Amino acid sequence: MKATKEIIINSTPSETRIAMLEDGELAELFVERPQHERTLGNIYKGIVRKVVPGMQAAFINYGEETDAFLHFSDVAEVGSTGGLSPIPIVEMIVVNEKGEKHTIRSPLKNNQEIIIQVIKEPIGSKGPRASSQISLAGRYLVLIPGQNDSGISRRIINIEERKRLRKLVRSIRPKNFGLIVRTVAEGHDENELRGDLQSLMDHWKDLETKIHSETAPSLIYQDLSMAFSIVRDLFTPDISVLAVDSRKLYRDVHSYLKEVSPQILDTLSLYRGRTPIFDHYKIEQRIESIISRKVPLDGGGHIVIDLTEAMVSIDVNSGRYIGKKDHEENSLKINLRAAREIARQLRLRDIGGLIAVDFIDLIEEKNRRKVYDEIKKKLRSDRAKTDVLPISYFGILEMTRQRLRPALLYTFNEPCSSCRGTGMVPSLETIITRMERWISRFRHGTREPRLLLTVHPDLAAALRTDLKPRFRQMMLKHLVHIKLKEDPTLRADEFQGYSYRQKRDITAQYDI
Repeated sequence: MKATKEIIINSTPSETRIAMLEDGELAELFVERPQHERTLGNIYKGIVRKVVPGMQAAFINYGEETDAFLHFSDVAEVGSTGGLSPIPIVEMIVVNEKGEKHTIRSPLKNNQEIIIQVIKEPIGSKGPRASSQISLAGRYLVLIPGQNDSGISRRIINIEERKRLRKLVRSIRPKNFGLIVRTVAEGHDENELRGDLQSLMDHWKDLETKIHSETAPSLIYQDLSMAFSIVRDLFTPDISVLAVDSRKLYRDVHSYLKEVSPQILDTLSLYRGRTPIFDHYKIEQRIESIISRKVPLDGGGHIVIDLTEAMVSIDVNSGRYIGKKDHEENSLKINLRAAREIARQLRLRDIGGLIAVDFIDLIEEKNRRKVYDEIKKKLRSDRAKTDVLPISYFGILEMTRQRLRPALLYTFNEPCSSCRGTGMVPSLETIITRMERWISRFRHGTREPRLLLTVHPDLAAALRTDLKPRFRQMMLKHLVHIKLKEDPTLRADEFQGYSYRQKRDITAQYDI
């Protein structure tokens, strides 16, 4: 039995939020803000800033602060489309996973112009990942200039439908263009696919003109905004509700659907309730749980999710759950619940990259296999590509999940200015000890008897009360008179030294 799916869109001037509900439960959440507009799918006329053969990659100046990363494997072997301006073709030796080499035509050189498309959003300080294989996504089809083949979405599993669509797409495919049939094309006729293809060809002609006329680096094609891309990509026949709380967005989505899929207009509605739309659908309270490290499991136990620079670690804990059976059976129950929740959380939080899950130890191989099969089963509904390895003897499951944009945690949060993202701050004793060492270096280097020390108000209060004897002892030991000055803008573990004699800040001079 298929889940009941609903798409709920909350749009304000400060952000647009799109929630996908499955049987009333929040399954996916997308957030777009003006300062972090979606770039996925955008096409740029860029300039090759640097080719790095040792990395099998090139860095492309595409007009933003950070360069785009173009791996040699993402450089397309593309021929001319017979238009105003062919897609740039490059040549280089690419080494595949088996160590075999093959050549891509026409040299990629520093300072040459190249057309690229963003295939992965910028994450942290890293620029976006790009490809020189351009594709234009429509409602039913994806158009790939310079190719001469066609494909069908793997999510269309009906054999007869796949045969029908393959025959149809071969009959309508233009010369020198590739076509991919999208999942939403299932059940749709030739006229609908031809209409989508014509729209894509019109977009391509406009894009070709810009390729020829625009000066690099520049944006030459902007993909749909997040709200429209979600409607385009996820609005399948099993969506029962598409509710929008913005009149303008409602009109725009109505116009879009009327053009590409008029048969599903009945599912679109403008929310007019007094209660905020995300409160009405009980989404708001679930969003709050996304930023929590600890996620409780139904029936007992919990998982803890930690995102690090290198990978994501997930720990499964039994908590106070005891159960009525033996340890192996209880551990299996918790692990199966955890496997289902982990699959849901990865999709909901949009977590990607390398992921390691520390399940509760299971002695029997058949039980480890059950947990592995359960998480694989639940990941089938995830649109992102995943690769999962069996659970090791130590209870560790390793997997990867396709990462196209930063995890939602980084959308809602930013690194703590005090702990700088570590989750730990120096203890008071550590701060005082570090301060004393700094004072020692200051006295040894200057012999000055007076010093102005600027500290956070909390540290100043501690030095004047509980730590007053320690502070006096510090001054006596180093024969220096220290005047304290408070500055709430400083971190709790930060201090600044000012020399009266030199009339300047000398903090860095005597730091380690």
